[in-house]
Amino acid sequence: MLLYIHIPFCDSKCFYCAFNSYTDRFHLKHEYMNALKKQLRNDIENYIIKDNKKIETVFIGGGTPSTIKAFEYEEVFEIIKPHLEKDAEITTEANPNSASFDWLKGMNDLGVNRVSFGVQSFNAEKLKFLGRAHSSNSAIKAIQNASSIGFKGINCDIIYGVQNDTLESMKLDFDTAFSLPITHLSAYSLTIEEGTKFFDRSSVKIDDEDLSYEIFDYINNKGFHQYEISNFAKNKVSESKHNYGYWQHKEYLGVGAGAVGYVKNQRYYPSKSIEEYIENPLINEREDISLDDIKTEKILLGFRSLNGVELSLFDTNEMEKINELIKYDKIYIQNDRVFNKNFLLSDELALYILD
Repeated sequence: MLLYIHIPFCDSKCFYCAFNSYTDRFHLKHEYMNALKKQLRNDIENYIIKDNKKIETVFIGGGTPSTIKAFEYEEVFEIIKPHLEKDAEITTEANPNSASFDWLKGMNDLGVNRVSFGVQSFNAEKLKFLGRAHSSNSAIKAIQNASSIGFKGINCDIIYGVQNDTLESMKLDFDTAFSLPITHLSAYSLTIEEGTKFFDRSSVKIDDEDLSYEIFDYINNKGFHQYEISNFAKNKVSESKHNYGYWQHKEYLGVGAGAVGYVKNQRYYPSKSIEEYIENPLINEREDISLDDIKTEKILLGFRSLNGVELSLFDTNEMEKINELIKYDKIYIQNDRVFNKNFLLSDELALYILD
């Protein structure tokens, strides 16, 4: 079982961000954390203790987890520690502005062993264009601090496909990232989503497939292997176990306003409203996930990553299409799993097989 904890507070709202986050609810932080702990206890009782399971990985995301003081997480870790697997991967996201040395040290002392920094770029003009509040220097300092404190894993998020991006400009970002003590890089293509400041400005995004291939090659040549369409790791140990859990369709608890949980073929959605969540954190919407939907998700996620797809999932007609794609050198079979050779074609290949 995986555990996701959502912190919906942000110092500022980035222009591309569609996640459930608020910049004007800081006065509710303490009440929110109390409500979150109530839901956490309830979910652990119902899905961990009753089913005699362990928590394999923890991911604290947002929003911005570093807007919450480290001491506010102490009781959260007291609740989850008895149920953690030995050497569990525990990740927190962090903003370079609010992730001070003391905050990082405090989180590391609580048991967090992996930190993911939302850097997005080391270029001052691009940061301003994206609505990011931090500077290149603050991002560099935050990563260096995390390394000196002793985090086992350090991820750096970089966005590409933004107006005026070129391979040369992206190389500067990646070279800066690789000059720092990171173990993991997430390179995301900009997406324009409804409800964001960028939604009505389609010109801010570059649709350049060639640029994606060039970026992937460049990162791989720098010694970070691609194991998912947007994720690159320095070595096998540095791959995100939490993300792999999602791609393997493992069950996960979703704690916090706007989080999503997945247990026993059901997704559950706590309220996105901080006020409603504080009032009753145990109320959530439920959605049954059919076996056909689960199959589709396993194939889509498996083709996006090195996880691959279990061969037994496919019926006779689908196997005919798989064999056809093997002839065209698009996919391959190994150890009773089907693997995709080109992550950028993952959705097209999956939908072709399932059609």
